[in-house]
Amino acid sequence: MKFFVDTADVAEIKELAALGLLDGVTTNPSLVAKAGRDFKGLIAEICEIVPGPVSAEVAATDYEGMLSEGRILAKIAKNVTVKVPLTWDGLKACRALTGDGTMVNVTLCFSANQALLAAKAGATFISPFVGRLDDISLDGSDLLREIRVIYDNYDDLTTQILAASLRTVNHVKEAALIGADVGTVPPGVLKALVKHPLTDKGLEMFLADWKKTGQKIA
Repeated sequence: MKFFVDTADVAEIKELAALGLLDGVTTNPSLVAKAGRDFKGLIAEICEIVPGPVSAEVAATDYEGMLSEGRILAKIAKNVTVKVPLTWDGLKACRALTGDGTMVNVTLCFSANQALLAAKAGATFISPFVGRLDDISLDGSDLLREIRVIYDNYDDLTTQILAASLRTVNHVKEAALIGADVGTVPPGVLKALVKHPLTDKGLEMFLADWKKTGQKIA
């Protein structure tokens, strides 16, 4: 599974990219607002740091507006992925932008039927929101399973499942087990994947025993 980081914090992106852990970045209007930066300048900087897909979301809600904004965003860098909402106008914009050769991430997906439509519209990525379904007492992982089955039924559907709203390490594990192509996570969740109490306990024991030997490696 590819890892995208869900943030507009350049410092966090640089840190994770230096470790070779990042395959891409996703942003949204909320994250951009939090960063307090010029939107296009921010996306350009992120695209220079990460060679993989960088999602930049349109603000318009009508077809013409989304198409116009999407084409502007696509000119920022070759690895920009234009992010559009899963609406009729969003699907129309997806089809047109894909026809331009632009990567498109169709976001705010909450049903398998929506995911099927996005794939038919030529989406590069579909973003099912796992955590937000959990918030309303549904199992977001079930949606990932349904989409995986549907996409695997048809060889002509090449849209990648980009599991979004992954808030816990268990969300990430479930997405990987189900076969999501990509998981996008906040920096804190990505860093938490390395943690386990038995790892910490084992390291503590090894260091204590090494100290008893009185030796040094260097």
